[in-house]
Amino acid sequence: MFRHMMKGLLAAIVAAAVAAPALAAEPDLIFKKSTVWKMLTPDHKLAVYGLDDPLIDGVACHYSVPEKGGVSGMLGVAEEVSDISLACRQVGPITFKEKFDQGDEMFRERRSLFFKKMRIVRGCDLKRNVLVYLVYSDKLIEGSPKNSTSTVPIMPWGDQPAPRCSDWVDD
Repeated sequence: MFRHMMKGLLAAIVAAAVAAPALAAEPDLIFKKSTVWKMLTPDHKLAVYGLDDPLIDGVACHYSVPEKGGVSGMLGVAEEVSDISLACRQVGPITFKEKFDQGDEMFRERRSLFFKKMRIVRGCDLKRNVLVYLVYSDKLIEGSPKNSTSTVPIMPWGDQPAPRCSDWVDD
């Protein structure tokens, strides 16, 4: 019976991975800083990454995450903690490529061997014409209340007027 349950769980995981929406490309590593020195294995580090919103040109986000060293980090089996920081900014004229739903996932990254993921989702504050980004981690059984939010007021760029994000949110 256990084997049958595990086969079903594995099939569900594979199906979810195949049906996953297209997300941002791999983030760019900006730099890493050691926080705990380890003699014979990799150090614990804080890593800073940058990525562009795949649906909205002119918006870039940077996030920092702790990365475990030691033997488990070296082997890629460490469960990373949920402490994630996020900052997003307008870096050029904003152009929407397609409509999106409030809370759409922009980026996802595995934070443990099987069940923990970091997610960056986006929304639009319709009243203020501001893009809102939220980063959080979740687990298959229990999520984490740790999160970070960043906002991007949509401003004119050069002689181009500021678009309204409300025109691009699916109702």
